[in-house]
Amino acid sequence: MPAENLFRTNPYTKTATATVVSSGPEGIKFDRTVFYPTSGGQPGDTGILRWQGGEARIGDTRKWRAEGEPEDILHIAAEGSTLPAPGTNVEMMLDWDRRYAHMRMHTCLHLLSAILREAAVTGGQVGAEKSRLDFNIPSETIDKDELTAGLNRLIGENHSVTERWITDEELLAKPELVRTMSVKPPMGLGRVRLLAIGENVDLQPCGGTHVKATAEIGPVEVVKIESKGKQNRRVVVALRG
Repeated sequence: MPAENLFRTNPYTKTATATVVSSGPEGIKFDRTVFYPTSGGQPGDTGILRWQGGEARIGDTRKWRAEGEPEDILHIAAEGSTLPAPGTNVEMMLDWDRRYAHMRMHTCLHLLSAILREAAVTGGQVGAEKSRLDFNIPSETIDKDELTAGLNRLIGENHSVTERWITDEELLAKPELVRTMSVKPPMGLGRVRLLAIGENVDLQPCGGTHVKATAEIGPVEVVKIESKGKQNRRVVVALRG
């Protein structure tokens, strides 16, 4: 059975106990995990595992799927680490400051895409200090100061951040919900998770981790706008608090 995704039910969970399902140089699988795997532009979590008589640092977390099997999560231990044997009970501890920064920045990028909602997103990357979105804007000039002011206004309004679910069929009937050209929402499981900000600030498919309300993001600044091609503008945002 794939690991229970504790980060999905509560992204604020910092620690948990789990049992090792398998362990090897390719990574460690557990029956449950607080570690978010690299996906949708958000980096995989890092942290520490502790068990009786041992400890290992997790340097990356990735999705994994064997042929014909459901998707699971691999926890990649630092090189040279002693690995816990299958059946071992371990305590998981996230590098929480890093994860929380990813939650703040990922939510901020949703606000950015809401402000520029007429432009499709062509790429993006979440970081702990700076993050970016690329937009399909062939000729428009984006003003850094106006974007910064717009983001901080939405952040200060403290909109709620919630999730809801729709069926694959409902999403297909509403293609306007999908604003990313490079990453398609995961379909085929019967339902898709939507992230909703406020009453009508933003609504789109997303599987990442986010804060509960926009005020948690704190002040931000658009630090750079770059041209990445005839129809591509890269907007880089940084946390300022």
